[in-house]
Amino acid sequence: MTQSLHPAAQQGFGSGASLYQQVRPSYPQEVDTFLQDQLKVLPNSHIVDLGSGTGKFLPHLLKLTTQLTAVEPIASMLTELRQLYPQVATVQARSEQLPLPTQCADLVSCAQSFHWFANLQSLKEIHRILKPQAHLLLIWNQRDILVNWVNALAEMILPFEGDTPRFHNQDWRQVFADTDLFQLCHEQQFHHRHVGTVEQVVSKRLLSTSFIAAMPAAQQQQLKTQFEQLILEYTGLHAQDTIEFPYCTHVFIYQKIG
Repeated sequence: MTQSLHPAAQQGFGSGASLYQQVRPSYPQEVDTFLQDQLKVLPNSHIVDLGSGTGKFLPHLLKLTTQLTAVEPIASMLTELRQLYPQVATVQARSEQLPLPTQCADLVSCAQSFHWFANLQSLKEIHRILKPQAHLLLIWNQRDILVNWVNALAEMILPFEGDTPRFHNQDWRQVFADTDLFQLCHEQQFHHRHVGTVEQVVSKRLLSTSFIAAMPAAQQQQLKTQFEQLILEYTGLHAQDTIEFPYCTHVFIYQKIG
């Protein structure tokens, strides 16, 4: 049976697609060279970007090939993507039931998304659409909590997380441990910074977090004020001052077995 979307994703991303596109960071340029070196993607390769959201990772994939299919279940996210990347084929679908041919993909990528559908049914579908020995790419931008004020922000929002699927709890790894469909063949980390005003890259970025975006507007506004007050206390920077938000990008490459 196809699993339902988590309410935090359905409500938060459904209503906050525009904000998501505006305030989420891109990925470091070093990723482009890394992917080409590790994956040897040919110009005519077909890549399926699963859980594509508003298409934040598509610029990196378009450097590898023009044969792209973006799959996203939430209509408002897909609308943003189609406006930004009209040249990319799109499918509104869930990961557990992909309307794509068997062995059609040379690569499946999941950018900032796999934790939402880290279940056996989705992994079997990914395995089905991949060609023999092809790869599954997982990539996440994560806030660098080794920086004191970033860690303070993380601790501030943690009580609101509930059962929302997240990268940092590492639960997504279990589905690979429970099957023999894929083997991990490479893992890499990159560091980069998202530069902008405190309001744009800190407070509004945090408001785009699924379980926060699903909150009532008044509660979101209260949190925004608290985020900006915390930054002021730690850094002396106000909402319209420029700040560099540090990120660590985690990349995992799995190869299809069988």
